[in-house]
Amino acid sequence: MDVVITPSTLSGTARAPPSKSYTHRAILAAGYSGGALVYDPLVSADTKATMQAVDLLGGDVIETGDGDVEVTGFDGRPDVPPDVVECANSGTTMRLLTGAAALADGITVLTGDESLRSRPHGPLLPAIEDLGGRAESTRGNGQAPLVVEGPIEGGTVSMPGDVSSQFVTSLLMAGALVDDGIEIELETELKSAPYVDITVELLDAFGVDAGETDDGYRVEGGQFYEPTDGEYHVPGDFSSISYLLAAGAVAADEDEDVRVESAYPSAQGDTAIVSILERMGADVDWNRTDGVATVGRSDLSGVDVDVGDTPDLLPTVAALGAIADGETRIVNCEHVRYKETDRVSVMADELATLGAAVEEREDELLVRGGESDLQGGTVDGHADHRIVMALAVAALAADGPTTLTGAEHVDVSFPDFFEVLYDLGADIDR
Repeated sequence: MDVVITPSTLSGTARAPPSKSYTHRAILAAGYSGGALVYDPLVSADTKATMQAVDLLGGDVIETGDGDVEVTGFDGRPDVPPDVVECANSGTTMRLLTGAAALADGITVLTGDESLRSRPHGPLLPAIEDLGGRAESTRGNGQAPLVVEGPIEGGTVSMPGDVSSQFVTSLLMAGALVDDGIEIELETELKSAPYVDITVELLDAFGVDAGETDDGYRVEGGQFYEPTDGEYHVPGDFSSISYLLAAGAVAADEDEDVRVESAYPSAQGDTAIVSILERMGADVDWNRTDGVATVGRSDLSGVDVDVGDTPDLLPTVAALGAIADGETRIVNCEHVRYKETDRVSVMADELATLGAAVEEREDELLVRGGESDLQGGTVDGHADHRIVMALAVAALAADGPTTLTGAEHVDVSFPDFFEVLYDLGADIDR
């Protein structure tokens, strides 16, 4: 689907979608339990992959008519799936389900689409081997398809922390269900650490105790997943909120603000978008008690932003940098190259197509807004939801219309994104 965005002014109130990260974890945690009702989940292409995977492991996931999800769990003992587990484009599904598959007494095969089959899973595979299981890449390159055989026994594993925090999450969630638990020793600094904080926070809500050690993380074995009152409420998604706040900062009506609801505090690292906007000079206010963030159109200035813990913010910050005065320097971003796309390179190329002055380095992205002149044009979303939404933000502030190809991929995390922008006043033609 192509979307044409004409420069527009925005105002009004939008509601953030539920968190994709929390939804993935909540659906799997409910599967690990005897069952749970998950309120306000994000139902999207990625999270549906996790729901279907839980079904294949012996659970039963049903979408209720009012938008919630009812999960009948497999009570800590997953079945060997009757078919290949198809993870589509969801790296989170594949990594979390690799740990779950290692609990089953038999062989599980996990695969995904072309993009997912190019992403690294290597460090998780020897970790499962060290825990008494079997885990192999069919092509011997650490990439899917993966073959996993359990059950694992638990123990101590060592792995790098600078590839993906999801490896830690996968083992923590599975480790509570083995007798000996799992201790993870990190060989390098953990990137995207707030995502493990999300995991620990969610595990606590499901009655599972896990936490940091001096050199990594530990979860005790023999625990049970038992959510309070048999239910869990998914918070709003700050990765998605980042696009709405950025859109307001660059395109809000001069006399009216953009207001975003369901912006409650949580362990999400992407809440950093509020402080980043403040440092850039945006008129932004976050009422944490009411869960409301408000932003007005602002004259922005470039800043340095470290995305080591917040990789999903790179596209948003890059788009803001193309509009701000001066230079925005995004650092510590090499791991952002291993997402649905190489987001460092893709944002550099597509912003340059719009007229931005961009310099790409191995671990940095420099966007020189003062030298940029966004004219609009045709840009490719590269089948990546975050690229599509970030480019839409830049398009709002360009001098001419922008055609965004592959816009349908917002379905991965924010299916109503363009409807929400339209309701705020954006001139959008689909």
